[in-house]
Amino acid sequence: MAFLSKIKDSDIELAISKVLRYGVYIAMTFAGIGGFVYLYRHGNEMVGDQYAQYVEKDDKFFDYVHHMFVGIFQGKGRDVITLGIIVLLATPTVRILFSLLGYTLEKDKMYIVITLIVLAIITVSVMGGLG
Repeated sequence: MAFLSKIKDSDIELAISKVLRYGVYIAMTFAGIGGFVYLYRHGNEMVGDQYAQYVEKDDKFFDYVHHMFVGIFQGKGRDVITLGIIVLLATPTVRILFSLLGYTLEKDKMYIVITLIVLAIITVSVMGGLG
C-alpha cells in the first residue's frame, strides 16, 4: 500500500480524464460496429406495425445484460449497440470510483461521504429504484 501514497493529484486527474475519454471511444466503437451489423442484416426490411405501440418488458437488469451478451455472441447488432450504450452510461460511474480513490488517498472525509452517497444513489437506480 506504500505505492498508493506516492500517487499525486495530477496522476488521479489524468487517470480520470483517460477513463472519460476512452470510455466514450469504446462506447462509440461498440455502437458503430453494432450499427453496421444491424444495418447489414436488417437494412432492407420494411418497418411494420411492431413499432405502433411500446410494450415494456419486465426484465431485471442482470437478466437483460445476460441476454444482451448471448445476443452479442450470436452476432446480433442491436445487442452490440446496447453494450455501447451501457459502456457509455457506466463511464461516469467509473469516473466517480476514481474520484473516490483520489479522495481516499487525500483523506478528505467530506468528499468521501458525498461520493459514497452518489454511488449509493446510482446503485439503487440501476437495481430498479425504490419502487
